[in-house]
Amino acid sequence: MKMTMHIDDALLERVIRLTGAASKTEAVDMALREMDRRERLAEYGRKGLGLTREELIGAVDPAYDLLPLRVAEDAATTPYRASSRKAPSRKRKG
Repeated sequence: MKMTMHIDDALLERVIRLTGAASKTEAVDMALREMDRRERLAEYGRKGLGLTREELIGAVDPAYDLLPLRVAEDAATTPYRASSRKAPSRKRKG
């Protein structure tokens, strides 16, 4: 849909730079999708997933370690931040 909007130029340029968007349209689309995603996640937080505690626990592999993925994702998705952090060593019991 084509429309005319008044958007702060400096803000739009920051979003383009931070996201790597190829165009203003792509940057606006990415920002709208991100706001929608955040609201849907917040709604899950407010209403829950409709699962019992046991069902939620059973849905996650006990060997799954999210921390290394978060550190790797942070470094990969935020090139404007110099990140030399490494995932802390976590010894598993068992």
